[in-house]
Amino acid sequence: MKILIMGLPGAGKTTLAEKLENKLNVIWFNADEIRNHINRDLGFTDADRIEQATRMGRLCDIVLRSKHVEHAMADFICPTQETRNAFNADFTIWLDTIKEGRFADTNKVFQKPTFANLVIDNWDYDVDELVKLINHYANN
Repeated sequence: MKILIMGLPGAGKTTLAEKLENKLNVIWFNADEIRNHINRDLGFTDADRIEQATRMGRLCDIVLRSKHVEHAMADFICPTQETRNAFNADFTIWLDTIKEGRFADTNKVFQKPTFANLVIDNWDYDVDELVKLINHYANN
């Protein structure tokens, strides 16, 4: 299953991904690492954001073909419906823990998702319960 953890910068995406990585059979792609090493050619135009999402999704797809892991997971802003469509997640977690991120340009383009499998709106969540929910969804 391909998992997307999305939200504004500073919402806690990477923190949650680190916690889930330790409890799921998952390969995790962090957008900051990917941008800094693989996608250095991309900026933050709408087209570049869509390309970033496409590439992140493709990395997850490649990992899932290996059959050695149950899940591939990416954490990144994924600010528009077009970027979410380009990533094409099986399971989406939206971290709605902050109202504004640290980058004004991202705040302007960020669209609240119309759908997420799970919305987390506070820091008081049980990671073990999230793992159970993800695994239940994957097995049904």
